[in-house]
Amino acid sequence: MVDYHAANQSYQYGPSSAGNGAGGGGSMGDYMAQEDDWDRDLLLDPAWEKQQRKTFTAWCNSHLRKAGTQIENIDEDFRDGLKLMLLLEVISGERLPKPERGKMRVHKINNVNKALDFIASKGVKLVSIGAEEIVDGNAKMTLGMIWTIILRFAIQDISVEETSAKEGLLLWCQRKTAPYKNVNVQNFHISWKDGLAFNALIHRHRPELIEYDKLRKDDPVTNLNNAFEVAEKYLDIPKMLDAEDIVGTLRPDEKAIMTYVSCFYHAFSGAQKAETAANRICKVLAVNQENEHLMEDYEKLASDLLEWIRRTIPWLEDRVPQKTIQEMQQKLEDFRDYRRVHKPPKVQEKCQLEINFNTLQTKLRLSNRPAFMPSEGKMVSDINNGWQHLEQAEKGYEEWLLNEIRRLERLDHLAEKFRQKASIHEAWTDGKEAMLKHRDYETATLSDIKALIRKHEAFESDLAAHQDRVEQIAAIAQELNELDYYDSHNVNTRCQKICDQWDALGSLTHSRREALEKTEKQLEAIDQLHLEYAKRAAPFNNWMESAMEDLQDMFIVHTIEEIEGLISAHDQFKSTLPDADREREAILAIHKEAQRIAESNHIKLSGSNPYTTVTPQIINSKWEKVQQLVPKRDHALLEEQSKQQSNEPRRRQFASQANVVGPWIQTKMEEIGRISIEMNGTLEDQLSHLKQYERSIVDYKPNLDLLEQQHQLIQEALIFDNKHTNYTMEHIRVGWEQLLTTIARTINEVENQILTRDAKGISQEQMQEFRASFNHFDKKQTGSMDSDDFRALLISTGYSLGDAEFNRIMSLVDPNHSGLVTFQAFIDFMSRETTDTDTADQVIASFKVLAGDKNFITAEELRRELPPDQAEYCIARMAPYQGPDAVPGALDYKSFSTALYGESDL
Repeated sequence: MVDYHAANQSYQYGPSSAGNGAGGGGSMGDYMAQEDDWDRDLLLDPAWEKQQRKTFTAWCNSHLRKAGTQIENIDEDFRDGLKLMLLLEVISGERLPKPERGKMRVHKINNVNKALDFIASKGVKLVSIGAEEIVDGNAKMTLGMIWTIILRFAIQDISVEETSAKEGLLLWCQRKTAPYKNVNVQNFHISWKDGLAFNALIHRHRPELIEYDKLRKDDPVTNLNNAFEVAEKYLDIPKMLDAEDIVGTLRPDEKAIMTYVSCFYHAFSGAQKAETAANRICKVLAVNQENEHLMEDYEKLASDLLEWIRRTIPWLEDRVPQKTIQEMQQKLEDFRDYRRVHKPPKVQEKCQLEINFNTLQTKLRLSNRPAFMPSEGKMVSDINNGWQHLEQAEKGYEEWLLNEIRRLERLDHLAEKFRQKASIHEAWTDGKEAMLKHRDYETATLSDIKALIRKHEAFESDLAAHQDRVEQIAAIAQELNELDYYDSHNVNTRCQKICDQWDALGSLTHSRREALEKTEKQLEAIDQLHLEYAKRAAPFNNWMESAMEDLQDMFIVHTIEEIEGLISAHDQFKSTLPDADREREAILAIHKEAQRIAESNHIKLSGSNPYTTVTPQIINSKWEKVQQLVPKRDHALLEEQSKQQSNEPRRRQFASQANVVGPWIQTKMEEIGRISIEMNGTLEDQLSHLKQYERSIVDYKPNLDLLEQQHQLIQEALIFDNKHTNYTMEHIRVGWEQLLTTIARTINEVENQILTRDAKGISQEQMQEFRASFNHFDKKQTGSMDSDDFRALLISTGYSLGDAEFNRIMSLVDPNHSGLVTFQAFIDFMSRETTDTDTADQVIASFKVLAGDKNFITAEELRRELPPDQAEYCIARMAPYQGPDAVPGALDYKSFSTALYGESDL
């Protein structure tokens, strides 16, 4: 910047919004030809000259103050050409040639000529104005030159409906003041004398500054002073006229009035531009703020849902078994509470999350914004994956619970069976070791020895018969170990003791037999009848013990078939009782025969059979016990049969309901699929129909609740199988959740289509035509089509497609390269390229207006031009401006605008 001040003052200034740096055209010369030429021989009206001096001086100072200077006398202060050149630089925003520093007349003339040459370069025809007159202080020529500058830089660019500058300014004034009484602007002189026109202009744009209704037409001085003072104080328009001069002049100076009024035009037209720009920015920011709010809502909902899944899955994967059935049943009840109470709201949240995501993407697409990309790990697919993992964990957890209950039930049964068999065996072994260790054969007679040998043989037979029981005890203990029975330690200890004792009995038996056989040659045969008795009584006694054991054996069944199998087996057992009774009578007959022979031969018996401890009394006693146990067994089996028969109605009741609900859900899924493809009527009709359909589905929910109650009764009754239906409660639950999700998604798709239709300006007829075309080429009726079908659809609508153009369109309608095009993507494409939407360039242009043509904007300017919340929104997100013309606090509105639309910085 060149120093134009004699006192060597330095200053800087930027381009003025009031100036125009563009070169002018021929129209300016034409306009000037229409004006009164500044003829050297004509005299200026003294009143007009006074008005022009004041007005032009104020006008010049309104621009010179931007460069830190001013003039006092218009015909004296421009004589050296320095401030004249400075004025032109300020109002044009351009640099003039370097001024000459000399004080001589020639230097002044050269400087003025440089200014006049610059004016002429803008297409202005200077009439009778020369540098010498300006240097000599010719007031008329100086005022004429300033008027020429005002015309070129303040009035020429004013155009309303393609009128000339003067006519455009007059038309603007007429339109703005038309609604006001007592105002009729027809010219730039007497129409302004009463001051009402000035006040009307201000009130039209800033009604809070003027109380127009209180102004009186018969008080022009008050009116004029009021307008001038308000303009200077609130609009930064310096006072360029005196009220008394205007009122006291028959015809005010037209050029002075035009100059002053042009300042009002520029003040208010700039405010209008700023308001328009601010409105556009506010609209864009409101859309962005709403979208960001939706994004935040999505992120929070996704985070909460993922956190719930993250907390729930470990609970479902906790498979630590409990020791008792009661504890496991409590776990099952907790799981039912989870399915009934805790999960359903989360199903709704998941569905709502997908709906919110689709709606947000539609709004972003309609507002020309980039697609929303959730935080890492919070995509809809991530939530679906987590949900799938959750449902897999649910299924595994329920199966594990039921298997554990079965396992514990079997464990209790096996443990009781082990204790029963162990007690019977331990009772049998009691005293056997002492008997085998007894050395009675050392003092026995021959007959005694033979008796001992026979007795020992009978014992060995009995011992062999007990081998099966010992093996059963060991097998049961082994199974308890494999099923992780909680009291396995005591079971193993008892089993080991039985096995050790069994081995000892075997060893002692072998040793005693060897001892008896050494003296067998000295022994006589034992009475064959006693021996026969002993041999037949022992197996029969063992059979009775086994029969009693079986009759008292615990049983567990889950179906009618199982209990009927047990009843059949029991009936078969009862059919063997007559044969057993005949065997008992035969054994007792042997005993009676032995007694008869002894008595008949006068043989003195010791009172007991030396070969066995199984006396007739024992046989009769055990036989009586068997007879008593049979009807008890009958009763227990019949009771269990009754229980299973009572469970059967529960199975049938659940199956009957499930066989209705399951197909109903499947039918509704298929109907929704057809509805989503056919979509007859207007979108609003379709939406209403779908919502009615959704209500009918929701109204069906009590049927599922009833099914859940029946399912709970089945589980509480420990019914695990149901041959009457292929539907499980798990299948029904999953189908119901899918049905609710599908109808909600279909409704959301129609809502998004309505949103797209309204935003894009698509008529109902166009929407129906789009739907009919799409359905025609949707050969598989799936709601989407492959690229070949889509190409055929485009050709049918009039597109002429090459490979490059088709690939471009596919990248728009199928950005994820799935190979499929949905109806939503199709209608987005059909309307996208012809829709008038805000662009980054438009937003940048709006910010530039608010910034006064600067490449940056300040926080103060944003707070002045925008609503508080949107101003702070911009300030928080705008980066500091880094350009060479940056000032402290400058903000980069270009990068911010391009970021709103997902574009790179311009």
